Amino acid sequence: MHESVQTYGKHVPLRSFCVYGGVNINPQIEELRKGVEILVATPGRLLDLLQQKALSLGKVQILVLDEADRMLDMGFIPDIKRIVALLPTTRQTLLFSATFSDEIRKLSAQFLKDPATIEVARRNTPAELVTQYVHFVDANRKREMLSHLVRKNDWSQVLVFCKTKHGANRLASQLQRDHINADAIHGNKSQNARVRALEDFKEGKVRVLVATDIAARGLDIEELPHVVNFDLPHVAEDYVHRIGRTGRAGATGEALSLVCPEDRPLLGAVERLINKKIEVRHVEGFEGERAGLRTEPAERTERAPQAQREGRRAKPQPRAEGARPPRAEGAKPPRAEGAKPPRAEAAKPPRSEGAKAPRSEGAKEPRAPRSNRRRDEREDRAPRYATSPVARTSGNSGGMDFDKPYEPSPSALAQDALPETPGSNKRSAPIPALFRRKAA
Repeated sequence: MHESVQTYGKHVPLRSFCVYGGVNINPQIEELRKGVEILVATPGRLLDLLQQKALSLGKVQILVLDEADRMLDMGFIPDIKRIVALLPTTRQTLLFSATFSDEIRKLSAQFLKDPATIEVARRNTPAELVTQYVHFVDANRKREMLSHLVRKNDWSQVLVFCKTKHGANRLASQLQRDHINADAIHGNKSQNARVRALEDFKEGKVRVLVATDIAARGLDIEELPHVVNFDLPHVAEDYVHRIGRTGRAGATGEALSLVCPEDRPLLGAVERLINKKIEVRHVEGFEGERAGLRTEPAERTERAPQAQREGRRAKPQPRAEGARPPRAEGAKPPRAEGAKPPRAEAAKPPRSEGAKAPRSEGAKEPRAPRSNRRRDEREDRAPRYATSPVARTSGNSGGMDFDKPYEPSPSALAQDALPETPGSNKRSAPIPALFRRKAA
């Protein structure tokens, strides 16, 4: 943006300067002390300078928000509100963006008063000179397909978009292992590293530049021929900004997207936004079995494997006429068609003495009286662990057997046999005060 200001204002006596984060702030403070008429800034560094009292916004006449839909998004809106609060109330405010959703339009009413709208193209429309198409491919073959396209078509300058910083680094490393000169640019890299990677890409030293959406807006690369969406964006408006890096200033360009089955909902959102079906092209050797299939409803997806299993079970195995398949030793003979499969006989535990004999088929077991039936069943039931001779004791039982019936100890019998002393109605222990009856 600052380069454009310098180019268009070459013959205008206006001083301009650019401030941004990631670099030393002291040289910026020294330059601002000389005074400027046009200041291009990022919100974060501008607030840092205001906090250090390196500049004042009290005489600003015009506020311009470039990429206004992103500036008014949840990530930047607190900083924008703090900056607007320091500006004069009487000013002109301009918002620029290639995409502008209805939600952002409503939000912009907080910063604009009786605004006028100027549209030079239909809303959310990508450049007409950009050829858009998609390749369906399995997710684990995207990197292989990208290397194949770069080498086969002899692409010399390709901007590739990934959704994560880690994914951008990994893809750049994989392309380098494929002997393709590549570099990555994203928010975790320093400003100097980003500028150096971008300059190398513009000069042709880097063949493939892998970037996150940090490069989707405001990046001007002259006559960039190819843009690749390695990962489709989760926000459909970002797709328009991504492919807008090519086909600039009347030039033509190509924008292709690598779409796996999981990306189909994102592709549908993009097509609804631009109100256009994107052409599908096939690359020989990379047609995935599932890549081109649309997502089916949940019920069909769940029932399909079961139907396939039934189909495989019902499919007869080819064999010679009149020959029977060899049966493994001990296997049961095949049952007749329509006959019910025999139930496997459960191994019966040895019946303890006194257990009931098996009743004949069809005979009804006599019912015990309703009140005593469950108790009788518990008594007749065999022990759960009939083979275990160990007595059931707990860890703190001291070897006591809880299955034996209660037998009073000799000391308890001797105490019960003592004669009662007449008039000894005293209790063995005093009653606590809490439970004493109050005197009448």
